[in-house]
Amino acid sequence: MSLDLTAALGALFLVLTILFGWRGARPSRPLAAPRLVPWRFLMLLAFAIAIGLGVHLVSLVRGDDGQPPVSALITR
Repeated sequence: MSLDLTAALGALFLVLTILFGWRGARPSRPLAAPRLVPWRFLMLLAFAIAIGLGVHLVSLVRGDDGQPPVSALITR
C-alpha cells in the first residue's frame, strides 16, 4: 500500500473511532428503541485497524521492509 493511501485510511479510521466512541457513550433509551448496533465494539475494531495502519505508516516512512539485514543472516 502506498504512503498516501495508508495515511488517508489511518485518518479515516481515527475519525471513525471518534464517531463510534461518541455514539457508544450516548445514554441508552430502552423505551424508545433497543440499541442494535454495537458501537463500542466498532470503536475498538476501528482503533485496532488504525493502530495497524499507524505501524505500517511508520515502516513506510522509515523505508523498512520488515526483513532483517543481510549481515544478520550471515553466521560465522
